[in-house]
Amino acid sequence: MKTILSSETMDIPDGVAIKVHAKVIEVEGPRGKLTRDFKHLNLDFQLIKDAVTGKRQLKIDSWFGSRKASASIRTALSHVNNLIAGVTQGFLYKMRFVYAHFPINASISGNNKSIEIRNFLGEKKVRKVDMLDGVTIVRSEKVKDEITLEGNDIELVSRSCALINQKCHVKKKDIRKFLDGIYVSEKGKIAVEE
Repeated sequence: MKTILSSETMDIPDGVAIKVHAKVIEVEGPRGKLTRDFKHLNLDFQLIKDAVTGKRQLKIDSWFGSRKASASIRTALSHVNNLIAGVTQGFLYKMRFVYAHFPINASISGNNKSIEIRNFLGEKKVRKVDMLDGVTIVRSEKVKDEITLEGNDIELVSRSCALINQKCHVKKKDIRKFLDGIYVSEKGKIAVEE
């Protein structure tokens, strides 16, 4: 069954500028600018002003959409929310080194843009991971064996974490016993930290 019209709106906070052009949404805030392409979704995006409160809003419509198409409205709103959070607060992920015997040794190089992992399970191999665009990696001063990744785009920050995690997979051993690796321990926004 198709619904004739399903639509949802979200408020745009002050200090954030949003442009909509042919399903490409551009969000600009104090921390920078982010864009996202929604051309793969069959949705209509509109910038409107609320008649009652006078606040700027983003309205998303789905005409004659199936259940899946209607569900994608909320998904698109969540993505835009993440863009707004990125340009206002920024995203911060924390990762911890886990090891039973051989201490994992990591050195951050390339102007906080890459990490080299040594002595993982005592291996001589040097694992190098470059961060994605706009993501910086810093070693925590207070906590031992912890690194923090920061950036505006939640997708790039979380994918950078995934790249680090995937570099430290244990091969040819029982992974229930060998739990060594670098794992995400905390996710949040930068502004909350300060």
